[in-house]
Amino acid sequence: MEKLDLPRVETEQPLGHISPESLVQRIITTSAFQSFFNTISNGGFLLIAAATMAFIWSNLSPEGYNHFWHQDFSLTLGSAVLTHSLAHWVNDALMTFFFFTVGLEIKREMLVGGLSDPRKAALPVAAAIGGMLIPALIYFIFNGTSDSSSGWGIPMATDIAFSLAILSTLGKRIPFGIRLFLTAFAIADDLGAILVIALFYTPSIHLEYLAIASGVCVILFFLNRLWVKSPLVYLAVGLILWFMIAHAGLHATITGVIVAMFIPARSRYNTDVFMRLVRERLDQIHCDDGDCGYTIMVNRSHLESVHAIHTACKEVETPLQKMEHGLQPWIAYLVLPLFALANAGVVMKELELSVALLHPVTLGVALGLFLGKPIGITLCTWLATKILKVNLLGGVTWLMVLGVGFLGGIGFTMSLFIGALSFTTPIYQEYAKMGIILGSLGGAVCGYLVLRFASRQVAPLD
Repeated sequence: MEKLDLPRVETEQPLGHISPESLVQRIITTSAFQSFFNTISNGGFLLIAAATMAFIWSNLSPEGYNHFWHQDFSLTLGSAVLTHSLAHWVNDALMTFFFFTVGLEIKREMLVGGLSDPRKAALPVAAAIGGMLIPALIYFIFNGTSDSSSGWGIPMATDIAFSLAILSTLGKRIPFGIRLFLTAFAIADDLGAILVIALFYTPSIHLEYLAIASGVCVILFFLNRLWVKSPLVYLAVGLILWFMIAHAGLHATITGVIVAMFIPARSRYNTDVFMRLVRERLDQIHCDDGDCGYTIMVNRSHLESVHAIHTACKEVETPLQKMEHGLQPWIAYLVLPLFALANAGVVMKELELSVALLHPVTLGVALGLFLGKPIGITLCTWLATKILKVNLLGGVTWLMVLGVGFLGGIGFTMSLFIGALSFTTPIYQEYAKMGIILGSLGGAVCGYLVLRFASRQVAPLD
């Protein structure tokens, strides 16, 4: 798979005349998106492998699969003992870190990314809204009057790792603008899914625990204002908040998003000092013959300059970026594959296939993802361009938007997560999983084919 090649930053001014703040901001923003795209898309392929393994494992050895994930695992802290199934620990504890990174991504996008400018954010936000409303409506058409109506939130979600993984296979055929659009839309969609979980999949609220959780949030606020940057401090406070939110009746994973909103997003390192230090150190790397060659490892002065620049670059990076970059590989390569392994198993022999395929839950989820997503995303994006007078990004065509709409129908991770919250009836959960798999596969195949066809009408990027 090819790494993302970002286009050169074009500017009307020579780099030397760009303000230090603007230059550093451009470097940091571009680097963050490149790191995010490459890590998440690579992790998407591992996620696909884990989901396939779960399906095979659950059908070769259903008893072994269920026994492994439902065996109890205890966590002891002093006199306190927490005992839950292994699947529960994955879904409620490890996935909190996933939601934490989602929260960091949302905050970054709202500050410096595709959601920072209201006009630029209009299209991905409109796409996310359409991509949630139409799938939910399609699900209601099949299940609105039955006891399975609570699953309406399942087809509303988009799996950003899966969708970016499919998009990355198209390499340079796809304009940079479509990558930005899909990423911003998927992050806005994640925000919508988080709100749906918090508002509609909470059975009861215990106000006393919610009040304590609010007090913990006040502590997080002061940590932010004091610019506390230690991850361990936020982890300790986050554990207390996780416990309180879980006992308040909200889903504990929401803790991750809340804590992420309080992580400092600005650096206290003076930009002018940074630029002056880097320039001074670069000036020190000089050679008598005008050709330095490979001198870094053999020239002590050059090596010291490189180390000083490296240290300055680390200092100028914000706590939000450090945590996001540090956690992304763990989430992409460990947490999400474990989640897929624990939740993607569908035991086919326990289902009557003809009944399962035609069950309203399966149809509502599958068609909501496969049809509702591309219709909603394309329609609302088109409406936004007409009503708000906003244009598509350069190089992006409407056929590409439709292709991204199909990729938006890859629900998987968040859909499986909402599916587990929607039903207490095991058979409905199995039907939902089947619908998610069918809808996501259909969206992946159609999205790839549509984007590949659309890319033939655009000159490949060099």
